[in-house]
Amino acid sequence: MESPDASFHLRLLMEALTVLAADAQIQVPWLVKHAVMTDEIALDFDHACRMAEALVAEGQIARGVMADLQEIDVILSGMSGGENADRWTRDALSTDEGWALARRLARRVLVAELGEWQQPLPEVSAIR
Repeated sequence: MESPDASFHLRLLMEALTVLAADAQIQVPWLVKHAVMTDEIALDFDHACRMAEALVAEGQIARGVMADLQEIDVILSGMSGGENADRWTRDALSTDEGWALARRLARRVLVAELGEWQQPLPEVSAIR
């Protein structure tokens, strides 16, 4: 049985994956438009991914995508820390291998779940 929050959490996950899967040339203008930093892409994914196991249990996403979601999490976590600050610039979105790998995995999950990876990027409201 689907919980009332399942569709909301599924939407958050698909939106986070959509931003992560987008080409850097799409991500950068999205970041500028919404006045957020590059790390917001990873933070949104982290927040949404926390509910992935529950979404699997409720049949909202396929169990098979969990390995890719976990690998994305490992990649983004491995990029953290002050010594990796250069990996979190807008320029790094198009040059860093970690971003490229996370992008490929996000695309694979979106294809598995939605049939294609290219989706409209979500509108966001940042609370300041």
